[in-house]
Amino acid sequence: MNVIAAIPARYQASRFPGKLLADLNGKPVIQHTYEAVVASGLFSQVFVVTDSEQIESVVSGFGGSVIRSIKEHECGSDRIAEAVADMQVDVVVNVQGDEPFIHRDSLSDLIEVFKNDLEHQVDLASLMIPINDDFENPNVVKVITDLQNRALYFSRAAIPFLRTKETEVFYHKHVGVYAFRKKALLDFYNHPPTPLEQAEKIEAIRYLELGKTIQMVPTSFEGVGIDVPEDLERAKKILS
Repeated sequence: MNVIAAIPARYQASRFPGKLLADLNGKPVIQHTYEAVVASGLFSQVFVVTDSEQIESVVSGFGGSVIRSIKEHECGSDRIAEAVADMQVDVVVNVQGDEPFIHRDSLSDLIEVFKNDLEHQVDLASLMIPINDDFENPNVVKVITDLQNRALYFSRAAIPFLRTKETEVFYHKHVGVYAFRKKALLDFYNHPPTPLEQAEKIEAIRYLELGKTIQMVPTSFEGVGIDVPEDLERAKKILS
């Protein structure tokens, strides 16, 4: 099974433009992420996919592999799909460029899903972590699963709704690290955005609306996604 890692990287970000090139203890954020993924030793190939000449230049400068997007894309899945369309690959793992502390064990757990899926019933795998608070926050994407931990739905709302306080319920946050079978990724790419995806602004929902099976993997990894300048300062303290 040929497994590769792709790191979608765009320069523009509404809350922190250019964050992937921000200095994090002597290296740009994107370099920390790239080197962490390579150091995992899990992938036959690791590359950054970007629409930015600046990011392409920086990645090439530190010796990283980079693919320049030809088309404009709204999400990471589309950007990666364009890049891998003609590659001979079985599974693609999507690691966000602003995750410099990506956890090897979590990446390995995602890959194991496909190694154990001998009948090819799973189209995607992704991570989830229990949350005890902040589940009312619409910026925190929640996921509910069936008894086999396969995703039923993702939402910015607090799901499941607790009708009675006597019922024991667990909330799970979706951690946006994905592994895709190539076909599932290309099916997503070749289909326009779906109604529920557009309503929630969550790309994972398109896979569900297309009938794809998403295996959720419990994890303790939450990462330090760098979305705002304050996150960068927190990451500097961790490295120090």
